[in-house]
Amino acid sequence: MASSASPATGPSGEFRYPGNRLGLPEEGSGSVGSWGRRVLALLIDWLLAGLIASVLTGRPMWAGGNDYSLMHTTAFFAMSAILVGLVGSTIGHRLCGLRVAPVRDSKTYDGSPGLLAGIIRSLLICLVIPAVVFDRERRGLHDLAAKTIVVRR
Repeated sequence: MASSASPATGPSGEFRYPGNRLGLPEEGSGSVGSWGRRVLALLIDWLLAGLIASVLTGRPMWAGGNDYSLMHTTAFFAMSAILVGLVGSTIGHRLCGLRVAPVRDSKTYDGSPGLLAGIIRSLLICLVIPAVVFDRERRGLHDLAAKTIVVRR
């Protein structure tokens, strides 16, 4: 029986861990944010947007209704777009030790992604489906369209 010329060497150099192809470290500051932190940050931001909507509509969060739901989504979109675009993180991201970094030419940069990237990213998150379709770098379609990635602070 013939054997292969070289033994299996494990993962290729191109993809060893999320963020490798973008020059990010495997762990610690600057590494790709974990799913747990990202989901917790999203829940915090959604809760804060709900509180804002409750104040603006004069209805409690649990009451629901079309006017409340529209205000809740609008508050989430505005808060997320402005904070990510101008500051680079939402309140939930800050509390979970995350930030949104711009990606240009397969490299990540410090600073905020910009208001247009924040708007694109937030709009696609509000549509839900783009946020749950992702690649090996843990970048959802919303991050790919906005040319961003969520990393640890």
